Amino acid sequence: MKLLGISGDIVGKKTANAVNEVLIKAKEQNPDLEIELIDLKNFNVEFVDGRPLEKYNNDTKSVVNKILAADFFIIGTPVYQASITGVLKNLFDHLPTDVFKSKVVGMITIAGTDKHFLVGEMQLKPILSFFKAITVTQNVFIPSNSFDEQNQIKELDIQHRIENLVDELLFVQKRLKEK
Repeated sequence: MKLLGISGDIVGKKTANAVNEVLIKAKEQNPDLEIELIDLKNFNVEFVDGRPLEKYNNDTKSVVNKILAADFFIIGTPVYQASITGVLKNLFDHLPTDVFKSKVVGMITIAGTDKHFLVGEMQLKPILSFFKAITVTQNVFIPSNSFDEQNQIKELDIQHRIENLVDELLFVQKRLKEK
């Protein structure tokens, strides 16, 4: 079973570190779990222009194929201009509409102000619903000032919320596999 993390950011380290925190905690709870982080800053995912997937560069094809092959997901995005990032939206535009069908997805959003705490629920969640995802309820919002100088989460409350997210991701995924 593979849990794939997607960091929808091409600058900084906070989003990737937060998503990776989920992956590490999930692996600690389930050592048999295969985990991988797609940090979009490390891939040249081309802009969607209507070509078939096989006509895009190797990075674009690789990222899409990793998503198609994964069993469940944690997706992280910073909030820019009160919205998810363009790079994440572009990635979604490459995906088939049933890519997350009956697959569990959790969300992490990071923003400079608490005023953006609903971006995940109001923007990312409807997109995931379009893709037929099963979104968990314990999604995590992290204010940017909750990170230390090394871009690691410093607040215990947020670490606790991430643990709850991991618990729910693993629980729902296990229940789906039992069907």
